[in-house]
Amino acid sequence: MRILDRRARAAGLVAGVVLDAVFADPRHPAHPVAAFGRAAAAVERRLYRRSVARGALHAGLCVGTVALLGVAAERATRGRPAARAAVTAAATWAVLGGTTLAREGAAMAAALRAGDLAAARERLPHLCGRDPSALGPAGLARATVESIAENTSDAVVAPLLWGALAGVPGLLAYRAVNTLDAMVGHRSDRYLLFGRPAARLDDLANFLPARLTGVLACALAPVAGGSPRAAWEALRRYGHRHPSPNAGRCEAAFAGALGVRLGGRNVYGGRVEHRPELGDGPPPAVADIARSVRLARAVNAAAAVLTAAAVLFLPGLGRIGRVTRRNAVGDMVR
Repeated sequence: MRILDRRARAAGLVAGVVLDAVFADPRHPAHPVAAFGRAAAAVERRLYRRSVARGALHAGLCVGTVALLGVAAERATRGRPAARAAVTAAATWAVLGGTTLAREGAAMAAALRAGDLAAARERLPHLCGRDPSALGPAGLARATVESIAENTSDAVVAPLLWGALAGVPGLLAYRAVNTLDAMVGHRSDRYLLFGRPAARLDDLANFLPARLTGVLACALAPVAGGSPRAAWEALRRYGHRHPSPNAGRCEAAFAGALGVRLGGRNVYGGRVEHRPELGDGPPPAVADIARSVRLARAVNAAAAVLTAAAVLFLPGLGRIGRVTRRNAVGDMVR
């Protein structure tokens, strides 16, 4: 990748982070992610069968189409660094969710501090799919901290890493993969087979970002009043125990950094899951939500600096990105 292209990509990633910090992630039907969700749902209605093959076709069509749009955007701005940076910034802003995540965490903490349990329960679906109806303050605090930990990777670190590796196609394809997983990657009767390809694709896309998130959370533990050594020990001891190959790394590192214990009984639409406990401290309290938000913001900023620096100072990253993009798009559209 030429130096001007690297500078344009790095500048676009940083500008997109700034746009997210200023404008957050507007909840509007015209938002690109919302539009993608509607299109993916329409494709699902036409393709759905209780079949892994149909699920793979659905994921391939949805993600492959978005990735090809990203390729077209980069080709249209070839040789024009300013335009390339602007397109990258717009795509980065569209796929990031770090500021919205932090605001939701702060709103949950405010509701719990005010003793407004009804408002807190109403806010939880903005953070995760857990059933809030029977949760008290302790359960809502734990759900919030766990969601902030996991989504620090999903909403910020992962898109930035894929943007550094593969530019606009990487940014858009990652968000499409993650959105599809949220839509169909469930273990419900309807999606057990159809949603499996989207879920596995999301696992692959988040493998490296989740581990980078865990390492950054350990290094930045003092921001939340924690110890890097304790966070690393929690990550090492507990990260692999979570049923997700990725979420456990983020949650364990945050648990160690905050000095709390995450995991336990969760209810999703009447389905009960018992998650392994992660960490050695007490369950998170309301005050720990604000600490988790501080840690998430620090991780987000560090990820932005690291990914932009990698684009600028690691020329081989462009070659890796081209190979990754070519293989991924090929796999998706086959």
